Amino acid sequence: MKATVLVDNISCNELAGEWGLSIYIEYGDKKILLDTGASELFLENAEKMGVSIKEVDYAVLSHAHYDHSNGMKAFFENNDKSKFYLQEGAAENCYFKKWIFHKYIGLPRNILTDYKDRIVYVKEDYELCKGVYLISHKTEGLRQLGKREKMYQKKPDGWQPDDFSHEQSLVFDTDKGLVIFNSCSHGGAANIIREVADTFAGKKVYGLIGGFHLYNKSEEEIRTLAGKIKETGIAYVCTGHCTKDKAYGILKEELGGMLHQLHVNLIMEF
Repeated sequence: MKATVLVDNISCNELAGEWGLSIYIEYGDKKILLDTGASELFLENAEKMGVSIKEVDYAVLSHAHYDHSNGMKAFFENNDKSKFYLQEGAAENCYFKKWIFHKYIGLPRNILTDYKDRIVYVKEDYELCKGVYLISHKTEGLRQLGKREKMYQKKPDGWQPDDFSHEQSLVFDTDKGLVIFNSCSHGGAANIIREVADTFAGKKVYGLIGGFHLYNKSEEEIRTLAGKIKETGIAYVCTGHCTKDKAYGILKEELGGMLHQLHVNLIMEF
């Protein structure tokens, strides 16, 4: 398996970065795109890196936020064969809510109707293809995390703290063990590792790749999370995007050589 970062916050030489994430993954003869970042930048970088978006077999949305989905229209315009896989909970209803102020942070408006024939809604766990899986959250109480982050969903009965039912992990079965991609880990990085371990009882979880949403967390919380990650027994962690520099530095102190930095043009092979 080979994973190439098309978009992350950290640029690389002539390849620009942005607040978002997009990763191109080759698994056997299958080509998978995880997220499309916050703009068409993923396409520009892919072209410069020799990655053909039109050859992607499967596209996966990690969760229904703009910085992972704003490039969806560009993807559909440049790939006429791949379906886009979303969790069933994904909708155009995600907001940052503080006091009486509401800022929309969700999917591009009308994307779900304009391209309804290209979108597949996944309920709970799903086998994308042999050895590749989409895993939903099974941890209780995630609405409390949404409330803390001031992330809400606008439902027919009013505002509800986000329970991240639209977030999913993309999991690969590799020679080293299970490798998890979860772009923002809103449900909690350690929770996500446990969810995957419980789903695939008897299989080793080797690594977790993605943002951990730590840019707004205290040093104590970051060190606590690092301890929980170590307790899971995984061997490889690669993080960036919404983890950001301060939290990455603290994690590095705690996790040492098992921790790696996401950036544009990073290539990971398992």
